[in-house]
Amino acid sequence: MKKKINSLLQYAFFLGLAIFLVWWSLSKISDQHWEEMKTAMRETNYWLLIPVAIALLVSHLSRAIRWKILMEPLGYKPSLINTYLAVLIGYFANQGVPRLGEVLKCTILSRYEKVPADKLIGTIVAERAFDLVCLLLVFAITFFSQLSTIGQFAGELFNKLIYGDAEAGGNNGLYIGLGIALFLLLLLWWLTRRFAESTIIKKTKAVLGGIWQGINSIRHLKNKGWFLFHSFLIWFLYLASIRIGFYAMEPTSMYGWLPSFSVLSLGSVGMIVTPGGMGAYPILVQQTMSLYGLSEGIGNAFGYILWLAQFVLVLVAGAVSLVLLPVLNRKKQNKP
Repeated sequence: MKKKINSLLQYAFFLGLAIFLVWWSLSKISDQHWEEMKTAMRETNYWLLIPVAIALLVSHLSRAIRWKILMEPLGYKPSLINTYLAVLIGYFANQGVPRLGEVLKCTILSRYEKVPADKLIGTIVAERAFDLVCLLLVFAITFFSQLSTIGQFAGELFNKLIYGDAEAGGNNGLYIGLGIALFLLLLLWWLTRRFAESTIIKKTKAVLGGIWQGINSIRHLKNKGWFLFHSFLIWFLYLASIRIGFYAMEPTSMYGWLPSFSVLSLGSVGMIVTPGGMGAYPILVQQTMSLYGLSEGIGNAFGYILWLAQFVLVLVAGAVSLVLLPVLNRKKQNKP
Protein backbone atom coordinates (compact mmCIF):
# COMPACT_ATOMS: atom_id res chain seq x y z
CA MET A 1 0.00 0.00 0.00
CA LYS A 2 2.84 2.36 0.91
CA LYS A 3 4.54 1.72 -2.45
CA LYS A 4 1.32 2.53 -4.30
CA ILE A 5 0.91 5.79 -2.40
CA ASN A 6 4.54 6.74 -3.09
CA SER A 7 4.11 5.95 -6.80
CA LEU A 8 0.91 8.01 -6.92
CA LEU A 9 2.59 10.96 -5.20
CA GLN A 10 5.58 10.70 -7.53
CA TYR A 11 3.32 10.66 -10.57
CA ALA A 12 1.28 13.61 -9.24
CA PHE A 13 4.49 15.58 -8.65
CA PHE A 14 5.90 15.05 -12.15
CA LEU A 15 2.53 15.66 -13.81
CA GLY A 16 2.10 18.83 -11.75
CA LEU A 17 5.62 19.91 -12.74
CA ALA A 18 4.79 19.31 -16.41
CA ILE A 19 1.56 21.35 -16.21
CA PHE A 20 3.36 24.14 -14.35
CA LEU A 21 6.13 24.27 -16.98
CA VAL A 22 3.56 24.50 -19.79
CA TRP A 23 1.74 27.34 -17.98
CA TRP A 24 4.97 29.11 -17.03
CA SER A 25 6.49 28.92 -20.52
CA LEU A 26 3.33 30.21 -22.18
CA SER A 27 2.57 32.90 -19.59
CA LYS A 28 5.94 34.64 -20.03
CA ILE A 29 5.61 34.99 -23.80
CA SER A 30 5.15 38.62 -24.80
CA ASP A 31 2.40 39.74 -27.21
CA GLN A 32 4.97 40.21 -29.97
CA HIS A 33 6.38 36.71 -29.52
CA TRP A 34 2.84 35.28 -29.33
CA GLU A 35 2.17 36.71 -32.78
CA GLU A 36 5.49 35.29 -34.04
CA MET A 37 4.64 31.90 -32.57
CA LYS A 38 1.14 31.79 -34.08
CA THR A 39 2.40 32.93 -37.48
CA ALA A 40 5.20 30.35 -37.45
CA MET A 41 2.77 27.55 -36.55
CA ARG A 42 0.35 28.62 -39.30
CA GLU A 43 3.12 28.65 -41.89
CA THR A 44 4.68 25.34 -40.84
CA ASN A 45 4.79 22.65 -43.52
CA TYR A 46 3.19 19.84 -41.50
CA TRP A 47 3.69 17.34 -44.33
CA LEU A 48 7.38 17.34 -43.48
CA LEU A 49 6.51 15.92 -40.07
CA ILE A 50 5.66 12.63 -41.84
CA PRO A 51 9.35 11.77 -42.47
CA VAL A 52 10.01 12.83 -38.85
CA ALA A 53 7.42 10.27 -37.73
CA ILE A 54 8.89 7.61 -40.04
CA ALA A 55 12.40 8.19 -38.64
CA LEU A 56 11.07 7.80 -35.09
CA LEU A 57 9.08 4.66 -35.94
CA VAL A 58 12.17 3.09 -37.52
CA SER A 59 14.19 4.02 -34.42
CA HIS A 60 11.62 2.20 -32.28
CA LEU A 61 11.87 -0.81 -34.61
CA SER A 62 15.65 -0.74 -34.21
CA ARG A 63 15.15 -0.62 -30.43
CA ALA A 64 12.93 -3.72 -30.65
CA ILE A 65 15.62 -5.57 -32.65
CA ARG A 66 18.25 -4.54 -30.11
CA TRP A 67 16.02 -5.81 -27.30
CA LYS A 68 15.72 -9.16 -29.07
CA ILE A 69 19.52 -9.36 -29.26
CA LEU A 70 19.68 -8.89 -25.48
CA MET A 71 17.21 -11.75 -24.98
CA GLU A 72 19.18 -14.27 -27.04
CA PRO A 73 21.70 -15.17 -24.29
CA LEU A 74 18.68 -15.99 -22.08
CA GLY A 75 17.51 -18.53 -24.66
CA TYR A 76 14.43 -16.59 -25.84
CA LYS A 77 13.60 -15.53 -29.39
CA PRO A 78 10.26 -13.70 -29.42
CA SER A 79 8.76 -12.61 -32.74
CA LEU A 80 9.86 -9.20 -33.98
CA ILE A 81 6.28 -7.94 -34.46
CA ASN A 82 5.30 -8.71 -30.84
CA THR A 83 8.53 -7.18 -29.55
CA TYR A 84 7.99 -4.05 -31.66
CA LEU A 85 4.39 -3.62 -30.55
CA ALA A 86 5.43 -4.11 -26.91
CA VAL A 87 8.05 -1.36 -27.31
CA LEU A 88 5.46 1.02 -28.78
CA ILE A 89 3.03 0.27 -25.93
CA GLY A 90 5.88 0.96 -23.49
CA TYR A 91 6.40 4.41 -24.99
CA PHE A 92 2.63 4.95 -24.86
CA ALA A 93 2.52 4.16 -21.12
CA ASN A 94 5.51 6.42 -20.39
CA GLN A 95 3.53 9.43 -21.62
CA GLY A 96 1.34 9.13 -18.53
CA VAL A 97 3.51 7.50 -15.88
CA PRO A 98 7.33 7.65 -16.10
CA ARG A 99 9.03 4.22 -16.19
CA LEU A 100 5.68 2.39 -16.26
CA GLY A 101 6.37 1.57 -19.91
CA GLU A 102 9.52 -0.38 -19.03
CA VAL A 103 7.55 -2.71 -16.76
CA LEU A 104 4.52 -2.87 -19.03
CA LYS A 105 6.42 -3.88 -22.16
CA CYS A 106 8.03 -6.73 -20.21
CA THR A 107 4.70 -8.03 -18.90
CA ILE A 108 3.09 -7.73 -22.34
CA LEU A 109 5.88 -9.64 -24.07
CA SER A 110 5.76 -12.20 -21.27
CA ARG A 111 2.06 -12.72 -21.90
CA TYR A 112 2.25 -13.20 -25.65
CA GLU A 113 5.66 -14.88 -25.99
CA LYS A 114 5.85 -16.87 -22.73
CA VAL A 115 9.07 -15.12 -21.73
CA PRO A 116 9.40 -14.74 -17.92
CA ALA A 117 8.92 -11.06 -17.11
CA ASP A 118 11.45 -11.12 -14.27
CA LYS A 119 14.20 -12.23 -16.68
CA LEU A 120 13.34 -9.38 -19.03
CA ILE A 121 13.98 -6.77 -16.33
CA GLY A 122 17.72 -7.43 -16.60
CA THR A 123 17.63 -6.67 -20.33
CA ILE A 124 15.89 -3.35 -19.59
CA VAL A 125 18.68 -2.43 -17.15
CA ALA A 126 21.25 -3.21 -19.86
CA GLU A 127 19.31 -1.14 -22.40
CA ARG A 128 18.99 1.87 -20.15
CA ALA A 129 22.62 1.67 -19.07
CA PHE A 130 23.83 1.71 -22.65
CA ASP A 131 21.39 4.49 -23.57
CA LEU A 132 22.89 6.54 -20.75
CA VAL A 133 26.35 6.03 -22.25
CA CYS A 134 25.00 7.06 -25.67
CA LEU A 135 23.40 10.20 -24.22
CA LEU A 136 26.66 11.16 -22.52
CA LEU A 137 28.45 10.71 -25.85
CA VAL A 138 25.88 12.98 -27.52
CA PHE A 139 26.50 15.59 -24.81
CA ALA A 140 30.26 15.30 -25.33
CA ILE A 141 29.96 15.67 -29.12
CA THR A 142 27.64 18.63 -28.65
CA PHE A 143 29.95 20.40 -26.22
CA PHE A 144 33.30 19.82 -27.91
CA SER A 145 32.03 20.44 -31.46
CA GLN A 146 30.49 23.79 -30.49
CA LEU A 147 32.73 25.29 -27.84
CA SER A 148 32.17 28.79 -29.24
CA THR A 149 28.40 28.47 -28.74
CA ILE A 150 27.79 25.95 -25.97
CA GLY A 151 31.01 26.79 -24.11
CA GLN A 152 30.16 30.49 -24.04
CA PHE A 153 26.65 29.66 -22.84
CA ALA A 154 28.08 27.50 -20.03
CA GLY A 155 30.48 30.29 -19.08
CA GLU A 156 27.69 32.87 -18.94
CA LEU A 157 25.54 30.51 -16.88
CA PHE A 158 28.31 30.01 -14.32
CA ASN A 159 28.96 33.77 -14.24
CA LYS A 160 25.29 34.40 -13.46
CA LEU A 161 25.35 31.81 -10.70
CA ILE A 162 28.59 33.04 -9.17
CA TYR A 163 28.71 36.78 -9.90
CA GLY A 164 25.06 37.56 -10.63
CA ASP A 165 26.25 39.25 -13.83
CA ALA A 166 27.05 37.52 -17.10
CA GLU A 167 29.78 40.04 -17.91
CA ALA A 168 31.45 40.16 -14.53
CA GLY A 169 33.94 37.35 -14.74
CA GLY A 170 34.55 36.64 -18.43
CA ASN A 171 35.37 32.94 -18.72
CA ASN A 172 36.39 32.73 -15.07
CA GLY A 173 32.92 31.45 -14.21
CA LEU A 174 33.43 28.44 -16.46
CA TYR A 175 36.75 27.57 -14.83
CA ILE A 176 35.34 28.09 -11.34
CA GLY A 177 32.35 25.92 -12.26
CA LEU A 178 34.63 23.13 -13.47
CA GLY A 179 36.62 23.46 -10.24
CA ILE A 180 33.42 23.18 -8.20
CA ALA A 181 32.40 20.10 -10.20
CA LEU A 182 35.80 18.49 -9.49
CA PHE A 183 35.51 19.37 -5.80
CA LEU A 184 32.03 17.82 -5.61
CA LEU A 185 33.30 14.62 -7.27
CA LEU A 186 36.13 14.37 -4.72
CA LEU A 187 33.68 15.10 -1.90
CA LEU A 188 31.34 12.39 -3.20
CA TRP A 189 34.24 9.92 -3.33
CA TRP A 190 35.20 10.77 0.27
CA LEU A 191 31.60 10.44 1.52
CA THR A 192 31.22 7.01 -0.08
CA ARG A 193 34.40 5.88 1.70
CA ARG A 194 33.55 7.53 5.03
CA PHE A 195 29.90 6.41 5.22
CA ALA A 196 30.16 3.15 3.29
CA GLU A 197 27.73 1.34 5.62
CA SER A 198 24.91 3.91 5.47
CA THR A 199 21.63 2.94 3.78
CA ILE A 200 21.76 5.78 1.23
CA ILE A 201 25.31 4.92 0.16
CA LYS A 202 24.43 1.24 -0.11
CA LYS A 203 21.36 1.97 -2.25
CA THR A 204 23.36 4.34 -4.47
CA LYS A 205 26.05 1.72 -4.92
CA ALA A 206 23.40 -0.86 -5.76
CA VAL A 207 21.92 1.37 -8.47
CA LEU A 208 25.34 2.19 -9.95
CA GLY A 209 26.28 -1.46 -9.69
CA GLY A 210 23.16 -2.42 -11.62
CA ILE A 211 24.01 0.08 -14.34
CA TRP A 212 27.58 -1.22 -14.59
CA GLN A 213 26.33 -4.81 -14.64
CA GLY A 214 23.96 -3.89 -17.47
CA ILE A 215 26.76 -2.31 -19.50
CA ASN A 216 29.13 -5.20 -18.74
CA SER A 217 26.55 -7.81 -19.83
CA ILE A 218 26.92 -6.56 -23.41
CA ARG A 219 30.38 -8.19 -23.52
CA HIS A 220 28.75 -11.62 -23.44
CA LEU A 221 26.43 -11.04 -26.42
CA LYS A 222 26.93 -13.17 -29.51
CA ASN A 223 25.93 -10.30 -31.80
CA LYS A 224 27.83 -7.42 -30.21
CA GLY A 225 28.36 -5.80 -33.62
CA TRP A 226 24.64 -5.73 -34.39
CA PHE A 227 23.87 -4.48 -30.88
CA LEU A 228 26.26 -1.56 -31.33
CA PHE A 229 24.96 -0.90 -34.85
CA HIS A 230 21.35 -0.65 -33.66
CA SER A 231 22.38 1.53 -30.70
CA PHE A 232 24.05 3.91 -33.16
CA LEU A 233 21.05 3.75 -35.51
CA ILE A 234 18.56 4.56 -32.74
CA TRP A 235 20.37 7.75 -31.76
CA PHE A 236 21.19 8.72 -35.33
CA LEU A 237 17.48 8.52 -36.21
CA TYR A 238 16.63 10.67 -33.17
CA LEU A 239 19.15 13.19 -34.49
CA ALA A 240 17.84 12.89 -38.07
CA SER A 241 14.23 13.47 -36.95
CA ILE A 242 15.30 16.85 -35.51
CA ARG A 243 17.36 17.68 -38.60
CA ILE A 244 14.35 16.93 -40.83
CA GLY A 245 12.08 18.84 -38.46
CA PHE A 246 14.10 22.02 -39.08
CA TYR A 247 12.86 22.00 -42.71
CA ALA A 248 9.22 22.17 -41.59
CA MET A 249 9.63 25.85 -40.69
CA GLU A 250 11.18 28.48 -42.93
CA PRO A 251 13.10 30.29 -40.12
CA THR A 252 14.68 27.00 -38.91
CA SER A 253 15.43 25.47 -42.33
CA MET A 254 18.91 27.04 -42.30
CA TYR A 255 20.09 25.04 -39.28
CA GLY A 256 22.19 21.92 -39.75
CA TRP A 257 23.53 18.94 -37.83
CA LEU A 258 25.34 20.75 -35.02
CA PRO A 259 22.24 22.59 -33.74
CA SER A 260 20.44 19.24 -34.09
CA PHE A 261 22.94 17.74 -31.65
CA SER A 262 22.22 20.56 -29.20
CA VAL A 263 18.45 20.07 -29.44
CA LEU A 264 18.86 16.30 -29.01
CA SER A 265 21.06 16.77 -25.93
CA LEU A 266 18.87 19.19 -24.00
CA GLY A 267 15.60 17.83 -25.42
CA SER A 268 16.51 14.40 -24.02
CA VAL A 269 16.81 15.99 -20.59
CA GLY A 270 13.31 17.39 -21.04
CA MET A 271 11.99 13.93 -21.89
CA ILE A 272 13.45 12.61 -18.63
CA VAL A 273 12.29 15.46 -16.36
CA THR A 274 8.53 15.27 -17.05
CA PRO A 275 6.15 12.58 -18.43
CA GLY A 276 6.69 12.49 -22.19
CA GLY A 277 8.68 15.75 -21.97
CA MET A 278 5.47 17.76 -21.44
CA GLY A 279 6.37 21.38 -20.78
CA ALA A 280 10.07 20.75 -20.24
CA TYR A 281 10.92 19.65 -23.79
CA PRO A 282 9.57 22.77 -25.62
CA ILE A 283 11.20 25.08 -23.07
CA LEU A 284 14.62 23.46 -23.42
CA VAL A 285 14.36 23.40 -27.22
CA GLN A 286 13.47 27.11 -27.26
CA GLN A 287 16.32 27.97 -24.89
CA THR A 288 18.72 25.90 -27.00
CA MET A 289 17.70 27.51 -30.27
CA SER A 290 18.02 30.98 -28.74
CA LEU A 291 21.79 30.29 -28.64
CA TYR A 292 21.71 30.18 -32.43
CA GLY A 293 19.83 33.47 -32.77
CA LEU A 294 16.28 32.11 -33.13
CA SER A 295 13.68 34.45 -31.61
CA GLU A 296 11.66 33.36 -28.59
CA GLY A 297 8.35 33.16 -30.44
CA ILE A 298 9.66 31.01 -33.31
CA GLY A 299 11.74 28.93 -30.87
CA ASN A 300 8.64 28.17 -28.82
CA ALA A 301 6.70 27.27 -31.97
CA PHE A 302 9.46 24.90 -33.10
CA GLY A 303 9.74 23.31 -29.64
CA TYR A 304 6.00 22.67 -29.36
CA ILE A 305 5.68 21.40 -32.94
CA LEU A 306 8.56 18.97 -32.46
CA TRP A 307 7.16 17.79 -29.13
CA LEU A 308 3.60 17.44 -30.46
CA ALA A 309 4.85 15.40 -33.44
CA GLN A 310 6.48 12.91 -31.06
CA PHE A 311 3.61 12.95 -28.56
CA VAL A 312 0.87 12.33 -31.14
CA LEU A 313 2.95 9.63 -32.86
CA VAL A 314 3.41 7.73 -29.59
CA LEU A 315 -0.28 8.02 -28.70
CA VAL A 316 -1.46 6.78 -32.11
CA ALA A 317 1.17 4.04 -32.46
CA GLY A 318 0.61 2.87 -28.88
CA ALA A 319 -3.18 2.76 -29.26
CA VAL A 320 -2.91 0.85 -32.56
CA SER A 321 -0.45 -1.58 -30.95
CA LEU A 322 -2.87 -2.27 -28.08
CA VAL A 323 -5.52 -3.24 -30.65
CA LEU A 324 -3.21 -5.23 -32.94
CA LEU A 325 -1.47 -7.38 -30.31
CA PRO A 326 -4.47 -9.53 -29.30
CA VAL A 327 -5.63 -9.74 -32.93
CA LEU A 328 -2.26 -10.95 -34.26
CA ASN A 329 -1.89 -13.41 -31.39
CA ARG A 330 -5.45 -14.80 -31.44
CA LYS A 331 -4.32 -18.22 -32.65
CA LYS A 332 -1.70 -18.47 -29.90
CA GLN A 333 -4.24 -17.59 -27.25
CA ASN A 334 -6.75 -20.13 -28.56
CA LYS A 335 -4.22 -22.95 -28.41
CA PRO A 336 -4.85 -25.37 -25.53
